Amino acid sequence: MASNDRPRTGGSPRPLRAGDTWWYAAIAGETAGSFTARVRVRARRGCLGAVLLLTVVYAGLVLTATGRRWGDAATTGRRADTAAAGLLRDHPSLAGLTTLSLVLGCVLLLAVGLIRGRYALTGLAAGGVVTALALTGLLRLYAPRPRAAGAGALLPSGFPSAQTALALGVALGLALVVPQRLRTPAVGAAALWAAAVGAYTLADGRHRPGDAVAAALLVLAVFCGLLALRARRGEVRPAPRRLPAPASLLVFLPLALVAAGGLGAGIWLLGDTLALPATAPYDPAELRLAHRCGQALAAGVTATAAIVLLALLRHVDVTGPPPPYRLAGPFVEAAGVPEDEELVGPFTEDRDHEIS
Repeated sequence: MASNDRPRTGGSPRPLRAGDTWWYAAIAGETAGSFTARVRVRARRGCLGAVLLLTVVYAGLVLTATGRRWGDAATTGRRADTAAAGLLRDHPSLAGLTTLSLVLGCVLLLAVGLIRGRYALTGLAAGGVVTALALTGLLRLYAPRPRAAGAGALLPSGFPSAQTALALGVALGLALVVPQRLRTPAVGAAALWAAAVGAYTLADGRHRPGDAVAAALLVLAVFCGLLALRARRGEVRPAPRRLPAPASLLVFLPLALVAAGGLGAGIWLLGDTLALPATAPYDPAELRLAHRCGQALAAGVTATAAIVLLALLRHVDVTGPPPPYRLAGPFVEAAGVPEDEELVGPFTEDRDHEIS
């Protein structure tokens, strides 16, 4: 290559290697090890990891007898948990408020994107939510499940949870439409709301804990895949590095506590509740413990999914085109272009050049 080749603006700070030039970046879309390549690889790994964990949850909690027994115990244990049962009994309007909050969450997602004029990103976020809900419906209809003993019908199951998928889909969709400086507080607050929606569905007996966990992993896989696709098309660029705002810390710290505390307490309690006897009757204390274990695991996984996406989008701007390239060299001056003028692309005005 010619000695006048220039590295990509805002690209990788590592030393140049053969082929890492602005010309290659402009023609091929990205260089090996460039910023977009790193974002794509991280997002793709996040997507594959979420799919793998979803498979493990499905195999462990749906296909095995031990997992089904634990899920049934966690669902039954909601009646033995006097705190949750008393809250639902004293506040019957929570069902309507949960549905209303889901509708308002969808409206908020669309309104923020349209008001900011980010029509493509709004469509991408809405498409992610719709895709997650569609995959949820397909899994609920066609995922194989064990048959009930002595009956031909399948065991009733809400795997995965549509309410959790919708709530977390709205939360992760906000990461694409809100300004970069407000991404952490917006996504963090919405993820806490999604964890609360999942906790209500478990306390109300609509879903088992595995349903909410699977929904969170499914939504994370969908949005990681969308981020990888956007990076593959070269539609991400480095974001300015700033110190975290106080509002971000005020929201992120509770989210991190829910993730760490939920996963830690849920895994710790899971070891005790998996040892339930194979047949009834069960000790009410064991059922209550199973229910609280499921609540902790579902909340921890939901919060962790939001943290993973925020980590993948750290210092990533998804709202702008790739940065322009600055040309220099003898053929630029020969074309009559001023030295301080910045052009987009590798070609000069007269399209007359040589590739060495």
